[in-house]
Amino acid sequence: MRERIHELFKEIRNFNASTPSEVEEFRLKYLSRKGILSELFSEFRNVPNEQKKEVGALLNEMKDKVLEKVESMRSILESADRSTEPVPDLTRPVDQIIPGSRHPLSIVRNDIISIFSKIGFSVAENREIEDDWHNFTALNFPEEHPARDMQDTFFINKDPDILLRTHTSSVQIRTMEKTKPPIRMIFPGRVFRNEVISARAHCIFHQVEGLYVDKNVSFADLKQTLLFFAREMFGEKTQIRLRPSYFPFTEPSGEMDVSCNICGGEGCNICKYTGWLEILGCGMVDPNVLENCGIDSEEYTGFAFGMGIERIALLKYQVRDLRLFFENDLRFLKQFTGAF
Repeated sequence: MRERIHELFKEIRNFNASTPSEVEEFRLKYLSRKGILSELFSEFRNVPNEQKKEVGALLNEMKDKVLEKVESMRSILESADRSTEPVPDLTRPVDQIIPGSRHPLSIVRNDIISIFSKIGFSVAENREIEDDWHNFTALNFPEEHPARDMQDTFFINKDPDILLRTHTSSVQIRTMEKTKPPIRMIFPGRVFRNEVISARAHCIFHQVEGLYVDKNVSFADLKQTLLFFAREMFGEKTQIRLRPSYFPFTEPSGEMDVSCNICGGEGCNICKYTGWLEILGCGMVDPNVLENCGIDSEEYTGFAFGMGIERIALLKYQVRDLRLFFENDLRFLKQFTGAF
């Protein structure tokens, strides 16, 4: 049996193959269930005891040699196949790679956050499903108050206490409940109102609201903050004007216009020939709101403001239809490649 094993060793060493099928035939010849090694291991029981150790070692070595030979031949054949592959034509034009971009609303949101961070405002976010207290009551919207009709609300499972937030002012309330003044923060997020979708309105939109509460905060501080924002966003020549308005959670309240950046204030169809564009609401935080959050209104004052990100994006990019921000039309979105 030893002589036969040594003859097989010579055959294994001298084996050569030109195709993968020949390598597979060689492997099966030795390693299959009816192969040579299986046959030799069956005959191993007849080997005299004094030779078993030597013959057993030879059989194991043969198995290793066969596996090494198979792997070696496969590697050689694979290398040969690769060497015969055609060289690619390097003069051919490459496939066009379309660069990605951020959504225009994300670009504007990040711009707004960056501007206010320059003057010390940090960012806070919170839940989109709210309760009545944080969305309305704490903000000076008493039950049955007509101001609630200003916002058509989505309620959850017809529960009048659980709703989709109609503004990010609810995050202001949660912040004031847990944070002691001074507070200087902005609150970006998605909000929901039951409105008919059109070129100028949508049932889902995005807001950024701001809040500053400290001792001796005045309306002059609010005006300078908003002037800084307007000039950073629309250009250093931008002018602002404040008009009296009404919001339940601020007193006094105002709406802010910016000079039209399209016509330079001379009048065009975008600004309806007034030279001004409304962009946000603002005012001094009503003392009742401070007290609802456990802040002493005799010691602290504050201002708040809120703007729609879509509204800013419409003006910044001169887009005429709000629905374009939600339709994911690549012809529209690809225009913002490299805009950040």
